[in-house]
Amino acid sequence: MKTLEWENNKLKLIDQRKLPDELEYVYCSNYQEVIAAIKNMTVRGAPAIGVSAAFGMALADIGGVDLNKAADEIKAARPTAKNLFWAVDRVLDSENPLHESLKIYDEDMKINRAIGKYGREIIDDGDTILTHCNAGALACVDYGTALGVIRAANDEGKNINVICDETRPRGQGARLSVWEMQQENIPVKLICDVASGYLMSQGMIDKVVIGADRVAKGGIVNKIGSFMVALAAKRFDIPFYVAAPYSTFDMDININDTVIEERDPDEVIHYGSCRICPKGTEVINPAFDIVPNDLITGIITEKGIIDPL
Repeated sequence: MKTLEWENNKLKLIDQRKLPDELEYVYCSNYQEVIAAIKNMTVRGAPAIGVSAAFGMALADIGGVDLNKAADEIKAARPTAKNLFWAVDRVLDSENPLHESLKIYDEDMKINRAIGKYGREIIDDGDTILTHCNAGALACVDYGTALGVIRAANDEGKNINVICDETRPRGQGARLSVWEMQQENIPVKLICDVASGYLMSQGMIDKVVIGADRVAKGGIVNKIGSFMVALAAKRFDIPFYVAAPYSTFDMDININDTVIEERDPDEVIHYGSCRICPKGTEVINPAFDIVPNDLITGIITEKGIIDPL
């Protein structure tokens, strides 16, 4: 099952807002619809956003839209994930936008499997691995980055267990990562976000593996809550790994200069259709936070495991 596919000159996306209860697809026939799908998180995860953005550029080209105009609009869809900007610029610089988009699509699948191949070496038989948010197949074209490491270790025959935290406010860990692990028959348990420190203190977690939306000088940016998980892992001397392709790297900036996306307060005020706080409550809702290098054990890439930059 692929998160996204190019089909009859349209971009076909799994509607991740509907998972795990319903498996539905959305078809984008122009670049504005791709922008909407990125903004409303029909598609999410840095690599998947990047590939979708590339196809958005292809749709703009097919529709006769000025590609510089389309590029500016697509880049404005979500400001934090580096892959989006990387993919748009790569297509913009190409001679054939659709050909380049399809090339990026194919590369993503190969890259994720390479990350899995290198990452499985850090997983020992019997490990219990904590992951935050969703960096699986649903965050990419297929296979995944952090969950790709777990998949590769499982495929190698290692006896592993996975713990997913819920990842408020949108619940990507609960809704998506747990679902993916269940599809693979990998043993998985769900915890609330605030439970990870306790489990670490009790010796119940051996390693942490997460994805990243941007890797830069000084650290990484990932889903909000990653920093707290990293702090707890450091306190209890638990290895903390980041799995990310080189398309996520941005060596032109310091990580602290990253624009952190602030999302709709309703994501925090409501859980599903249920309001969980008094009316009129003011909200701060950053979508990401920063994990500095001193909390990171290593970064798993498609070319091997490297030290934090």
